[in-house]
Amino acid sequence: MQSQQYQINLLAMQLVLFGCSWSPGMVWGEVRTDVSSVGESGQLNVATCQFPVSSDISENATWIRKQLREAAEQDAQIIHFSETALSGYAGVDQPDMSDYDWNLHAIELKSILELARKLKVWVVLGSVHRLSEGHKPHNSLYVINDQGEVIDRYDKRFCTSGDLRHFSPGDHFVTFEVRGVRCGLLICYDIRFPELYREYSKRGVRLMFHSFHNARQKPDAIHPKIMPPTAQARAATNGMFLSMNNSCVKHSWASMFITPDGLIRERLETDKPGVMVNSVDVEKEYYDASQPYRLQSIEGVWNSGEIVDDERSSDRHCY
Repeated sequence: MQSQQYQINLLAMQLVLFGCSWSPGMVWGEVRTDVSSVGESGQLNVATCQFPVSSDISENATWIRKQLREAAEQDAQIIHFSETALSGYAGVDQPDMSDYDWNLHAIELKSILELARKLKVWVVLGSVHRLSEGHKPHNSLYVINDQGEVIDRYDKRFCTSGDLRHFSPGDHFVTFEVRGVRCGLLICYDIRFPELYREYSKRGVRLMFHSFHNARQKPDAIHPKIMPPTAQARAATNGMFLSMNNSCVKHSWASMFITPDGLIRERLETDKPGVMVNSVDVEKEYYDASQPYRLQSIEGVWNSGEIVDDERSSDRHCY
């Protein structure tokens, strides 16, 4: 029989997924619904953007402002940019961070914050984030609200060996809510670690913003082949919407938006700048084969149904 605690936790997960409040002390981890989100629609227009990220901070910022306006004209409420969209990617777009112009970075970032406030849109912006003297910067995603304020920042947790030459890894998850939709953040290489998605699932995330920089690759690179199915599996096995984008410098793979059933709803053109706006509705039902047992699997119960006590089951040498 399923334990009483499991039944309680299952109810808690269902309440979180459908936007109801629940005391964190009654559930594992930090699953919660912010008071401010109660009564919100659970519907959100999401813009997924791609442009050719370069080492030129001002050129990147020009693209970002252009696509902010374009997305706002399409009624986007939150606008998502790729990994290191403002700064360019150390080790790829530029050799390292030694000559990075932090003063120009601050000027351009402030202009983006001001435009977000003017357009009244939320923004998920990829950029480097400066640390104190003697420490490598973070590879980050800034969460900017519709008042033009940075309200949180996710720092790439899993850095590749190449990343670690230029960046300091992060140490925290980030969740936030817009119009009753709980959102999470990840960056590029993080996709190789399904445990991160599982943790976000425990925290009630329904929409993941996953930013990438898989550009400037060789024509026969494996990433364009494996990234879409990997992302589709992450979305489907965790019941999440997934906005994933990329720099579109040749050769890349196209940004896409995936629904909780694992289907790609829309994708942009490969190696070309673009903006697409997709709607999220957390009340809409999608095919979700693992939903009945997802919570118990997360908690370490790795079978469905009731285990039988039978010697022919326990004896694995008989036939």
